[in-house]
Amino acid sequence: MPSKKNYSPQQLAALTALALSTPIAIGIFIFKPIWWIALAAFIVIFLGSFLLILYTLQKFIYRKIKLIYKFIYQTKASKKEEFYYKNILPQKSIDEVRMDVEAWGRQRKAEIEMLQQNEAYRKEFLQNLSHELKTPIFAIQGYIDTLLNGALDNPTVNKNFLQSAYRNVDRLVNLVSDLDAISKLESGEQQLTKSSFVIQDLVKEVYETLSIKADKKQIKYSIKKGCEVPLTVFADKEKIRQVLINLVDNAIKYGKQNGQVESSFYNVDGQKVLVEVSDDGNGMPEEHLSRIFERFYRTDLARSRKVGGSGLGLAICKHIIEAHDQTIHVRSKVDVGSTFGFTLQSKKET
Repeated sequence: MPSKKNYSPQQLAALTALALSTPIAIGIFIFKPIWWIALAAFIVIFLGSFLLILYTLQKFIYRKIKLIYKFIYQTKASKKEEFYYKNILPQKSIDEVRMDVEAWGRQRKAEIEMLQQNEAYRKEFLQNLSHELKTPIFAIQGYIDTLLNGALDNPTVNKNFLQSAYRNVDRLVNLVSDLDAISKLESGEQQLTKSSFVIQDLVKEVYETLSIKADKKQIKYSIKKGCEVPLTVFADKEKIRQVLINLVDNAIKYGKQNGQVESSFYNVDGQKVLVEVSDDGNGMPEEHLSRIFERFYRTDLARSRKVGGSGLGLAICKHIIEAHDQTIHVRSKVDVGSTFGFTLQSKKET
C-alpha cells in the first residue's frame, strides 16, 4: 500500500469518493433498510464522486502542476514525450511535486548566491585592475610632465626620471602580459607541450635563475633531505618552469633576511608527484588562504604591493596546474612561513 504522502490522483480520488459514498449509503440503508437500494446508491455516488474528483484533480490541479514543471525545467516536449508523460508514465504525487519544487528552489538559490559572489569578485577584480593600471600610468605621466616642463635640460634628474618612467612602463608590460597569459589559459588557446623531465633538475635551474635575488637577502635555497632521488614527471616543462619561478620568487620576496627556501618532492601512489616550495617568512593568516590564488588578491601582512609584481603570479600558477588536470594548494602560518604545493603526472600514460 502506498504511503499517505504518495497517493496517485486515481488513488486520492478513489479514497475521497469512498469517504463520501460510504456514510451516504449507510444513511440510506438506515432510513430504508433495503440492501440493494443502499448498494446501488453507494455505487452511483462512488462512481460519480470518483469521476468528478479525478476530473477536477487532473484538469485543474495537475494542469497547474504541469505549468510549474514547464517553468522549472524550461524544456519543450515532443508529441511522443507528451503522450508518454500523460498516458503511460505514472503521474507524480503532490508530495513528490513538492520535493521537486523544493529541490529546484534550492538549486536556484545556490545559483543566485553564486552569481552574487561572482559579481562581488568581478567588482573587486575591476577595482584592483584599475588600481594596478593607474599607479604606473600616473607615475609615467608625472615623470614625463616634469621632464617636459624643464627637467629634460637638467642632466642631474632627466636620466633618473627616464629610468623611473621606463620601470613603470616595464611594469605595465608585465601586467598586460600576465593578463594575456591568464586569458589564453582560461580559453584553452595556450596549448600544453608535454614531455618527460626530472623535476629536481628543473628546480635547480630555477634556483640558479633567481640566485641574484636570493643573494641580496642572503637567502639560502635547497632540496629537502631525502628528496634528492630523481623523479620524472610528464608535463609542459616551460609552463612548470613558470610556476616554479613564481613560487620561488615569492618565497624570496616574502622570506625573511638570512632565511631559507626549501623544495621537496614526493611520489604519490605511483601516479603523481607532489612538489612543494617552502619558506620561513612572514606567513599568512588563515582567512586569506582560500583566496590567495585569485587575481590581484593580496594579504595585508605578507602580500603588500611594496614588493612589486603584478599580483597575478599565483593566479597564473593555478591556471597552469589546472590546465594539467592537477591541483595546487597552500599551507601557511603567521611568523612561521608558507608552503605552496602542486601535483604533476608522474609518467606518460600509455
